[in-house]
Amino acid sequence: MHTDTARCVRAVQSKDARFDGWFFTAVVTTGIYCRPSCPVVPPKPENMRFFPSAAACQQAGFRACKRCRPDTSPGSPEWNQRADLVARAMRLIADGVVDREGVPGLAARLGYSTRQIERQLLAELGAGPLALARAQRAQAARLLIETTPLPMADVAFAAGFASIRTFNDTVREVFALAPTDLRARAPRGTPGTPPNTPGTPPNTAGALTLRLPFRAPLNPDNLFGHLAATAVPGVEEWRDGAYRRTLRLPYGHGLVSLSPQPDHIACRLTLGDLRDLTVAISRCRRMLDLDADPVAIDDQLRTDPLLAPLVDKAPGRRVPRTVDEAEFAVRAVLGQQVSTAAARTHAARLVTVHGERVDDPEGGLTHLFPSPEALAAVDPESLAMPRTRRTTFTTLVRQLADGEVRLGPDSDWPETRARLLALPGFGPWTVDVIAMRALGDPDAFLPTDLGIRRAAQELGLPSTPAALTARAAAWRPWRAYAVQYLWATDSHPINFLPV
Repeated sequence: MHTDTARCVRAVQSKDARFDGWFFTAVVTTGIYCRPSCPVVPPKPENMRFFPSAAACQQAGFRACKRCRPDTSPGSPEWNQRADLVARAMRLIADGVVDREGVPGLAARLGYSTRQIERQLLAELGAGPLALARAQRAQAARLLIETTPLPMADVAFAAGFASIRTFNDTVREVFALAPTDLRARAPRGTPGTPPNTPGTPPNTAGALTLRLPFRAPLNPDNLFGHLAATAVPGVEEWRDGAYRRTLRLPYGHGLVSLSPQPDHIACRLTLGDLRDLTVAISRCRRMLDLDADPVAIDDQLRTDPLLAPLVDKAPGRRVPRTVDEAEFAVRAVLGQQVSTAAARTHAARLVTVHGERVDDPEGGLTHLFPSPEALAAVDPESLAMPRTRRTTFTTLVRQLADGEVRLGPDSDWPETRARLLALPGFGPWTVDVIAMRALGDPDAFLPTDLGIRRAAQELGLPSTPAALTARAAAWRPWRAYAVQYLWATDSHPINFLPV
């Protein structure tokens, strides 16, 4: 979008928050870059330059605006609605792969050369993977500086910087302030993390409290309602208006509490290792589908006169996703042809026996969901399920553990679908629900789902799978969101009959 100068100028002049994260505005007379909705008086159009990423602005020598804080914009919806190389690379960068494995690790996961990845990211985003990861580290550093009393050395380590000098130089360059000055400007009374005891690794106790932005509108009912209704005891819970769950992260584990507010999602994170901060935030945003563009999605769905009343009644529905793709795939198999309650019971048994125990100061969360490696070692005869589903379960967890089936931000959607369909017991419903909830495919569709067929019949839509699929072609590429609107028409069970 940043190449459409006239459209970008209109968005900046109208301070349209819908475009925050889609592009960034750099002002040549001040040397700063802003989000489109920056509250300051818009500059003259001839002084505006438009960039596709914060990293590209920084590469061009611009520093972040202190008023609108462009580094805290919602992410571009492009990266969660596409499955091409650039989108997969951006999802992996957000998941911290470049910080942990470097650019060669990113290239290896994607199956391309480092040169190809550099070239494509530069062409579309104006910055390579190192610059994009650096911008993400700067954002994490700012968050820790402003919301915790951690020593600056610990902030640098937690944000992913290799040295204090690089940390100091980056913060000064991006924010035009030294780290200590950035902390001095932060609002007082911000909840934070207590300083570490000497000799301990960063963050041994305490919680980080932060705000996760989103593009309005957001309807939290189906989003949090679905997560609460399917919550696995010990791993997830709904308590005091917040969805809480355990997180398996690269450097340790964490606990997160998420509650909807009018203009943000309140997030409270407790991490075993603060180096997991950016990964945890990225996964929570992905689970809640916070980078979606609800206006574009709803406008497309409103073109169908039978869907339009549903959209108008409760706009801004999101697709409830997951923080752990492998976990969701396992739970999808456990939920085949059983009720929601039965699926939760099966999952809770696995968690109790095979999950890793965690300590929760509030007492409601007890385990991490078992890893594929742990589940692959389970005696099949101990599983209380029909033999055919037992075969489906054991085949899936073995292939997940061996890497034969890879589910993650880097997944190639068509290839992953084909691999899942080749597994015993995997039909179109199971594959599409994994594509929708785990892979994040915004166009995944469930025409055989009992709840969808019942809703379609009540609305006057075709109710047979073939005819409904034909009608749903007009909803593309947002059929997964149409599913959310259709599910909301009835209090049907969340689990479904098809396989």
